[in-house]
Amino acid sequence: MGEAEVTISPMTPADLDEVMAIERLSYLTPWSRDAFASELLQRYTVYLVAREGQRVVGYAGMHVIWEQAHVTNIAVHPECRGRGFGERLLRELMRVARRRGVRQMTLEVRVSNAPAQGLYRKLGFVTAPGAVRKGYYTDTGEDAIVMWKEPLDETGQEGAV
Repeated sequence: MGEAEVTISPMTPADLDEVMAIERLSYLTPWSRDAFASELLQRYTVYLVAREGQRVVGYAGMHVIWEQAHVTNIAVHPECRGRGFGERLLRELMRVARRRGVRQMTLEVRVSNAPAQGLYRKLGFVTAPGAVRKGYYTDTGEDAIVMWKEPLDETGQEGAV
C-alpha cells in the first residue's frame, strides 16, 4: 500500500482532538484546547493542518497584523517528523501571508532546536545579531532565537527573487 495523499487545509474545531494530541507530544507546556479554539475565532490568525489521508499529522499557525506575520507554532507528530510536513506547512503559511500583503515574517525558535533552525534558514529566515529572547521558554528557561524573513518572497525555490 502506497502513502496516502498529503493535503494542507485550514484548521477547524473538528481538528482539535488530533491537534491537541500532537501538541501534547511536542511541547512540555502545551497550549490548551481553549487557546486553540480561541485562536480559530480571530480574524488576524491563520491556522493550518497537514493531513496524510484523513489523519492530521501536523499543524502551523500565525498572526497577521498589517504587513507583518508572526508564526505562533509549527508542530508535526513525532512519528511523522523528517518527512517534509513542517516545510510544507511553513511554505503554505508564507504563501497565505504574501497573499494578504505581508512583507515580513518573524518567529522564535529554541536555541537547542537545530532541525527547525535549519528549515527556517533554508526558507530564507535570518537571525539579527543579538536577536535572542532570554528565558523565553518558561518550561525550561531556554532562550529563543528570533528569526526574520524580509521581504517575504519565495526564497528556497529555484528562480526566486
